[in-house]
Amino acid sequence: MRYILFEIGSLTVYSYGFMIALGIIAAVFTADFRAKKYGLNGDHVYGIAILGVLLGIVGAKLLFFLTEIQDIMEDPSLLLSMSEGFVVYGGIIGGIIGAFLYCKWKKLPVLKYFDLAIPSLALAQGFGRIGCFLAGCCYGRETEAWYGITFKNSPFAPNNIALIPTQLLSSAADFLHFFLLIYITKKKKTDGIVVSSYLILYSIGRFLIETLRNDPRGNVSVLSTSQFISIFTLMIGIASVIWLRKKGAKEEHVEEA
Repeated sequence: MRYILFEIGSLTVYSYGFMIALGIIAAVFTADFRAKKYGLNGDHVYGIAILGVLLGIVGAKLLFFLTEIQDIMEDPSLLLSMSEGFVVYGGIIGGIIGAFLYCKWKKLPVLKYFDLAIPSLALAQGFGRIGCFLAGCCYGRETEAWYGITFKNSPFAPNNIALIPTQLLSSAADFLHFFLLIYITKKKKTDGIVVSSYLILYSIGRFLIETLRNDPRGNVSVLSTSQFISIFTLMIGIASVIWLRKKGAKEEHVEEA
């Protein structure tokens, strides 16, 4: 595990930032390739990505501020750090808002482009969690099991203690979500079902993995902040699937009539 991936002169490349960048590149090119397959304009993928990433950063920082407000009040420089201080759910929410605004601005079919982009979001998250693993953030509880990971020089995780590799579990789940969402896309009959499925899959996976984590993060009563948010995103996802299926059934009935 390497917090600093490599250095070239005065340029320092951090593993977390590098994997985030790699994930974004993979996500954009994958969405662009798939856009052509589904008759959508691939050029808009780049616009959605730019605005989504920008508002995603804002959202991730904002939720970090809300969950760690006491620490930030003591050390405001935490808000300026680009190597730490991000909350994934905030990034997802900000990114979705950015994509929505772009689609409205360009008068694009929102749900069609959301369904196109969402599998790529899961793909990017998979790479990002590998970055978490290399940096040592988002670490798990102590364990004596064979799969425990021991960090030696992490500025985030406790060193020389075997920990559950929650980052790799999250990454594996995200990559699995990517392939599942691609499959759902091929089988879908109604626009919006892919993004709804993502909300369900991610919410369940995130809630469960949070029970294994042991890094300091915000909480709401006995739940972590992410678990608390997952409950609502899961309900939104389930409600959306039900609504979209009813809507699709009505449209099929009208067409048959």
